[in-house]
Amino acid sequence: MRIAILDDYQRVALSYADWSTLGPDCEIEVFDRNLGTVDEAASALESFDVLCLMRERMDMPRALIERLPRLRLVVVTGARMRTLDMQAAAEHGVTVCHTHAGESKYATPELAWGLILSCARWIPQEHARVTEGKWQETIGIALGGQTLGLLGLGKLGSRMVPVAKAFDMDVVAWSPNLTDERAAEVGARRVEKDELFKISDVVSIHLVLGERSRGLVGERELSLMKPTSILVNTSRGPIIDEAALMGALREGRIRGAGLDVFDHEPLPAGHPMRTIQNAVLTPHLGYVTENAYKAFFSDTVANIAAWKAGSPVRVLAAAAAKT
Repeated sequence: MRIAILDDYQRVALSYADWSTLGPDCEIEVFDRNLGTVDEAASALESFDVLCLMRERMDMPRALIERLPRLRLVVVTGARMRTLDMQAAAEHGVTVCHTHAGESKYATPELAWGLILSCARWIPQEHARVTEGKWQETIGIALGGQTLGLLGLGKLGSRMVPVAKAFDMDVVAWSPNLTDERAAEVGARRVEKDELFKISDVVSIHLVLGERSRGLVGERELSLMKPTSILVNTSRGPIIDEAALMGALREGRIRGAGLDVFDHEPLPAGHPMRTIQNAVLTPHLGYVTENAYKAFFSDTVANIAAWKAGSPVRVLAAAAAKT
């Protein structure tokens, strides 16, 4: 049985779990690069029985599944997978299993604060100057007394609130179904969406990508923001109109942006976002922590072992995959 571990950028999968428990009949190959096209992926993966995916780093559309004749099991890390065609998997007899969610409920909000502070004090830019033998050039802003606007106040968004309070920030929030009562429960104040963009000094996105949230932050919303404000996205790239954001940053219509997610990942080498000086960019690190990876890969091995034994566990249904 051939097993492919995909998108192991840090080359740690084999050290974070005991793959030897799967037995000598299992041949494991690790891919540390992204297979960016259906043709490339089909050519590389056509001889594998099991694919181990790291979150949504690689799409699994019908066009790819149909070109993998030996594929029988896909293990996805996390509890959902929006980029895998579950109907096509079912039609081709492919079982899809998931792992536990890991610690993203802590890790992602923590990274969001790292991006906020980086934008507020220009930390990456000043670090680069120091390492180049230069000295300070920028002037930062303090967060105390400012307003944090949260787009989304669920599991991740609500964890932003106590940190903001520690910085002595006011917190406002909006989402399509947010109530005044829910916002007050976690220490925030619900406002309408336009008001949030107008009054916030920092806007941080914590919404799930869906039809209602795709393109939610566009030219109009960016035009409502203060020229001194910061936009942070650790959710999904397509929630923001990327072209509109690049225009706002280049023209100085907002102070800066901290982005961990993009429309296309990995971000292409020649992408214009890479050249924008008032953007702090990280390569989708929100959930990338040692504890999360150890949990992901341990569960992956357990999933494969259970499937080999004829009793698959944590089987992902089509509806749950998109929730």
